[in-house]
Amino acid sequence: MGRAAGRKTADVTVLMSRRRTFAGPRSLVLVALLGLAGCASGYGTLTPSISQPGIAAAYLPLRAKVHLGIDTAVGAAMVVRPGIAVTNAHNANLLDSKLVIGKAGQSDLLFFRAKDAPAPATAAPVVGQVVTAYGQGTDGKLRFAHGVVRQIVKVQGYDASPYFIFAADAGPGYSGGPVIDASGKLIGITFGYKDQGSERLMYAYDMTRVMAELSLLEKRRPQS
Repeated sequence: MGRAAGRKTADVTVLMSRRRTFAGPRSLVLVALLGLAGCASGYGTLTPSISQPGIAAAYLPLRAKVHLGIDTAVGAAMVVRPGIAVTNAHNANLLDSKLVIGKAGQSDLLFFRAKDAPAPATAAPVVGQVVTAYGQGTDGKLRFAHGVVRQIVKVQGYDASPYFIFAADAGPGYSGGPVIDASGKLIGITFGYKDQGSERLMYAYDMTRVMAELSLLEKRRPQS
């Protein structure tokens, strides 16, 4: 969620840094409804570090000047395989384009070359479980937000669950950041939010979906 420009269409805000479009017909509908989780100053709680070693080693803060250097956009990314990290496609302006491997075909995900950190252990989201999301403030400081998984969304035509929803006091700056369970395992990558009454609902792709998108991207790329 690059948080320099969080726009809102309909009733969902997709955490974004410069734009809010998801590739793929179903994704375009969802993005039009969500708010991009990438542009604000501070959501959640400040923390000096990530307490889970595996998540901390794979976490990558993203930060860049935008709008002719007037604003600062922030987001996050996670190493999902040694040398490969994932963030949201709407965070592309926070990365060196030379590092980009490619964008997912049916979701707001972008893969890029990164450090050779080990990939963290993963797990599937479960309705009712307590989770923690990490992201960045525009001040460059790490933040976290605790939440509870409300729904796992299934859509016909997807091999993996498209996304899950959790309630938490997160928002812009969490785009591309991790969602972890109580045992410290990575269960998803945040991409959007929606305010529903007094509650904020966060949207994240589960890791089965993330890795399926990486696999599809690798199959599409020309072999060298």
